[in-house]
Amino acid sequence: MPHPERSTAVEIHGPQPITVHPPTGHLVPVQPSPPSAVQSIVLPDGRVVTGYTLTPAPAPAPVDSRPAVSRTAVNIALGGIGFGAVCGGLFLLTSFIAALTAFITQLIILAAVIFGGWIAVQIFGDTGHHDRGGTTVNIRKAVIKRNHFHG
Repeated sequence: MPHPERSTAVEIHGPQPITVHPPTGHLVPVQPSPPSAVQSIVLPDGRVVTGYTLTPAPAPAPVDSRPAVSRTAVNIALGGIGFGAVCGGLFLLTSFIAALTAFITQLIILAAVIFGGWIAVQIFGDTGHHDRGGTTVNIRKAVIKRNHFHG
């Protein structure tokens, strides 16, 4: 809280609106003069605003419509980079195909050995049917005459 003996009057200044009245009469076009280093503008209410002029920005240089590097050269370079990136994958793919071929070959050989062994056991194996009292027929003594079997 301010001390009562030290109080001073405070004046607050706010923004004042600028009222612009439309000009009456006919407008005459006037060629603009080159701006001076300092310009002053008189507002309709009589106030004068003074300020420095802004130097116009230089016009940008015209842009060349052709790119610095040809698109064909860029496409060739990108194709080379892509091919280089794919080569490692192609090498792995060929290695994978070779390994898969060797694996399938080994499976076929293993199946042939197992199936061949089973056939050999069926043909040459001891079946245990020797002492069952069966009749043995010697086919070499049979005589075949005129497509008829005579035993």
